[in-house]
Amino acid sequence: MQDVRQIANEIVTREGGFVDDRDDPGGATNYGVTIHTLRRLGLDLTGDGRVTTADVRALSRDRAVEIFLAEYYARPRIDTLPEGLRPSVFDMYVNAGANAVKILQRLLRQMGHEVAVDGVIGAQTAQAAQVADAAAPKHLADAYGIARRNYYFRLADSRPASRKYARTRAGGKGGWIHRAEAFISPRYHLSDAEFRQRVAKWG
Repeated sequence: MQDVRQIANEIVTREGGFVDDRDDPGGATNYGVTIHTLRRLGLDLTGDGRVTTADVRALSRDRAVEIFLAEYYARPRIDTLPEGLRPSVFDMYVNAGANAVKILQRLLRQMGHEVAVDGVIGAQTAQAAQVADAAAPKHLADAYGIARRNYYFRLADSRPASRKYARTRAGGKGGWIHRAEAFISPRYHLSDAEFRQRVAKWG
């Protein structure tokens, strides 16, 4: 298992630098940290009394890592989940907030566990995940990664502006799909043909 700080550094690398994409509901982002997160934390990095896009630009890579560790790993209690599941849930929490946990909770319900789909990792969710992992070692992380991928597909199905994150201009797998499949065993990756068939209805 990778050290959690190493995972956080990889997430920062994956997220890249400053972006302000009008199609991204997260708004201005740097290293994956959104302006909304900086405002929630009250991080006025420029010292002008406001938290604006300038503060997003001023965010350092090291500060982004610390924010991820505190706000997207420790605070949501990802450390209580099975070890093999933590990297993917952590990465998804950075990308989608509490939806990362709801994806897991829906998956656990499909597996027959009685858990609330509330986006919170409480004792019930943590215990169900541990039981599910023990029953099928090494498979829960794959199942979660596939559920993540399906979540991205559903978002793109319903929101055409988001399709550019799931499919490249050339028609291949986009960043969202690569991100999900980075945590799935290769045998469960979609082939190029399978991917194109899945997104054919997007036109």
